Amino acid sequence: MRRQSKLRHDLTQLPLFLLMLGMGTASMLVPAAYALITDQHGASQAFFYAGLLGCVAFLLIGIAHAGRAPQEGALGPLLSLFSAFVFLPAIFAIPFVEALPTTRYVNAYFEMLSALTTTGATLFEDPDRLGTTLHLWRAQVGWMGGLLMWVAAVAILAPLNLGGFEVTAQAEPGRRETGVFTAAPLSPRERIGRALKTLGPLYGGLTLLLWVLLMFAGQQPLNAICHAMSVMATSGITAGGDPAAGGVIAEMVMAMFMLFALSRLTFSSDTMTATQGGLRTDPEFRIGLCFVILVPLILFGRHFIGAYEIDAGEGTTGPIRALWGSVFTVISFLSTTGFVSQFWSETQSWSGLGTPGLILMGLALIGGGVATTAGGVKLLRVFALYRNGVREMERLVHPNSVSGAGVVGRRLQSGGAYIAWIFFMLLALSFAAVTLALTLVGVSFDQALVLAVATLSTTGPLTEVGGETPIVLLSLSDTAKFILAGAMVLGRLETLAIIALLTPDLWRS
Repeated sequence: MRRQSKLRHDLTQLPLFLLMLGMGTASMLVPAAYALITDQHGASQAFFYAGLLGCVAFLLIGIAHAGRAPQEGALGPLLSLFSAFVFLPAIFAIPFVEALPTTRYVNAYFEMLSALTTTGATLFEDPDRLGTTLHLWRAQVGWMGGLLMWVAAVAILAPLNLGGFEVTAQAEPGRRETGVFTAAPLSPRERIGRALKTLGPLYGGLTLLLWVLLMFAGQQPLNAICHAMSVMATSGITAGGDPAAGGVIAEMVMAMFMLFALSRLTFSSDTMTATQGGLRTDPEFRIGLCFVILVPLILFGRHFIGAYEIDAGEGTTGPIRALWGSVFTVISFLSTTGFVSQFWSETQSWSGLGTPGLILMGLALIGGGVATTAGGVKLLRVFALYRNGVREMERLVHPNSVSGAGVVGRRLQSGGAYIAWIFFMLLALSFAAVTLALTLVGVSFDQALVLAVATLSTTGPLTEVGGETPIVLLSLSDTAKFILAGAMVLGRLETLAIIALLTPDLWRS
């Protein structure tokens, strides 16, 4: 027992990036076993040998680090998180390119980076080109990326007031807030371990439950597990099957689980946002539901306002299908998952909008809740700007009025809105830079706009539905792919976290 405790202690003292590398390479045994069961011996060997080689490398490096005390400053875990998104896809791409020798390593790296950042953009238009093992591996990598962000939110980003927590914090982004973690001072490793023990079983249990429900709805087991992992991670990755398979029941089940991406209070209370009154008073969940209700109603009402001359097959079920198609698709893109309802085409016909990609791009940019797997701007920042706007209008009417919102509310109206506006400006600059860089390497302007939104909001399926025609990513140059890869990392970690990595505090430690 004492030996096991010592071994566990020695493992926790290893570098964080090395631990993530070990867990990532060990997970390769799952697709290796699946490929062996389904008689895909070539893919099984590729994943088994890559996983075995990775585990041996992890053990050798771990032995070399044995006995060394970890030396990580305040921003060390953040640097490890950044390194994971940049370098782990290079490891995950090895069995991918071995199992699919007809592709290049650059394409495999892009595919794995897209999965790990939960973007879900794919270079392969024909799903049959990828075997079922590679589809499972893509969905599994995306699932692991979602779990990584769940744990990193509470253990890495929250203590540094990043990832949306800076809106309600008193300290500057990238710095600790005095008085918050003094009651139970924990090291970054202890926080990560505690968060993984708490959130890991919950994340896995919800995925398993969704998998079972989707199979009961009529989906094939492989498609169901890939869709379950994609919904929980908001990656939008499929195994070549239609996410709408299983009918309305499958879509309703997925929509319920997508609500977990609107607010962290839907599954955990380990981080503090604007209020502590529960989910009923949570501003993120409430404003997210407002979008889910208002946007479909606008699309539905447009038929009567300005598109009444369009024949959408009105009958008893036509309007209901069109309304549900808009509700599911809005939830999907607001959570940055990117699944499209089987009735979305009827929604388009009903509303009279041939290509409503601009609405979907706007929803993806807004994104989900703070400390969830969703990307985008985050609903808490939108709420902070809304509160600031309401307060400014009150002051126009009553210049000498005093806000009665309380300490937290006043923080949102002033300092929180200020830092949220700074984030919006940084996002706008990033969006302009990515768009300009893509146009300089030969991408058309309209496609560059869609690609910039898709990568910075980590909503890869926008490449298929955001423009008038789907964008063929495989036809892009290698330079454009690397630009998109950098944009995906930037969109997943956010600009403020990247700026925090450049502060002198990191290099002093």
